[in-house]
Amino acid sequence: MSDKRFLGTWKLVSFEVRSIGDNVYYPWGENPAGYIMYNEDGYMSVSMMASDRPVFEARDLPKGTAQEKVAAADKYINYAGKYEARSNKVYHHVDVSLFPNWIGADQVRNFAFEENRLLLSTDPVPGDEKQKAGYLIWQKV
Repeated sequence: MSDKRFLGTWKLVSFEVRSIGDNVYYPWGENPAGYIMYNEDGYMSVSMMASDRPVFEARDLPKGTAQEKVAAADKYINYAGKYEARSNKVYHHVDVSLFPNWIGADQVRNFAFEENRLLLSTDPVPGDEKQKAGYLIWQKV
């Protein structure tokens, strides 16, 4: 059974990418939005996005232009599936995802808990000379 501290709903506080030399940037701005949920059945779901995504002119998804759809998806991530925590890593076994390449694969995150916050981070991207890694802070709802 996974670590029970994960259970519940968490709201995204911060998403930043760090590289060599502690260079920090905010790929979705300094106020991203999102939630990650973990339940007792061992499933998780995450949705996160830039909070400044433009609305569609037609205000209807099927009627959106190709450019509007690309812009909407470019700063949005969603996936869900089973999860398990082992040592200091949580494994998200992806069953459904906005990004089809993740389906059937694991999204692995380092984790730590600090009071009512969940800290998730990626290992540096393999083959990236700047060794970029993502850091997310989630607040318990």
